[in-house]
Amino acid sequence: MTKVLDKPREEVLKLYGNRLRLRVCGLYCEDDKLLMVRHRGINPSDTFWCPPGGGAQFGEKAPDALVREFSEETGLDVEVGEMLFVNEFMLPPLHALELFFTVRAVGGSLRMGLDPEMGIDEQIIEEVRLMTFDEIKQLPAEEAHALFQYCNSLDDVFRLRGYLGH
Repeated sequence: MTKVLDKPREEVLKLYGNRLRLRVCGLYCEDDKLLMVRHRGINPSDTFWCPPGGGAQFGEKAPDALVREFSEETGLDVEVGEMLFVNEFMLPPLHALELFFTVRAVGGSLRMGLDPEMGIDEQIIEEVRLMTFDEIKQLPAEEAHALFQYCNSLDDVFRLRGYLGH
């Protein structure tokens, strides 16, 4: 018997499955909290928390893609800072190289945004909020981005460098 996937998971796999994707991700900190986005459809548990970001489009520079993604997902206008590290995300059939940058808010207002690649009934963004490091570490490992496995504090997140592969 084949398991029936929910609509968002089907859409994620159709759009991003079985191909390498370049993603840009931003680390935004405010009041000792990190901005996180809760998605559905990414993993089997159907809950996945990660810093805001998304796919760069052909011909779009990585910092420009990150500014666009932040605006779409969070409502914040950001200025892109230093590139810190590269993470290789592999959860077959999903595979992405993720470039992580620091970002600073320069305008807009924090809100839950939309994923324009998804239809209105297949939206995968469920929540956007600032979280303490302890809140992130209390999440089940499969429900939080793997970068947090390398860290014991919020400061450690911003010290990560080089390639992170799993």
